[in-house]
Amino acid sequence: MRAGDRTSLEWHGFGDLTPALLYEVLAFRQAIFVVEQRCAYPDLDGLDQRAQHLLLRVDGELGGCLRLIPFPDEARVKIGRVAVALPLRRRGFARLLLAEALARCPRDYPNYAVALTGQTYLAPFYESLGFAVTSAPYDDYGLSHVDMILRSTNGSSSRDG
Repeated sequence: MRAGDRTSLEWHGFGDLTPALLYEVLAFRQAIFVVEQRCAYPDLDGLDQRAQHLLLRVDGELGGCLRLIPFPDEARVKIGRVAVALPLRRRGFARLLLAEALARCPRDYPNYAVALTGQTYLAPFYESLGFAVTSAPYDDYGLSHVDMILRSTNGSSSRDG
């Protein structure tokens, strides 16, 4: 999908990621979540293999990413590893990534709750996209996080519980 003259969005299943592309994605996430945020955490959590990965390219370079992880037993899909390169922040790219993910959820995961875990300071951003905080702030490897769920169009949560 072309997102503009200089940008594109690409969906990849784990099996579609070539070794070079997987390396690029993991290096990108490490640069942001581990190095920039100074947070030693287990990025390789065993969930990438069942996730759909959305990559944002700007002028051909990886500029952002996220993943959608289905939990069929819970009728839930989780958005995670949302990241945008530092020079591209505050330009709407995170919103673009999330909009694409939220458009895909009802198509690929009908009747699933859409959830995410976000850093506490980003809760207002996610709320502007229709999410509601469902937990008290908690420490996740030294960073304050909250759990969130997408509200349905009728104003209640998109799934009970």
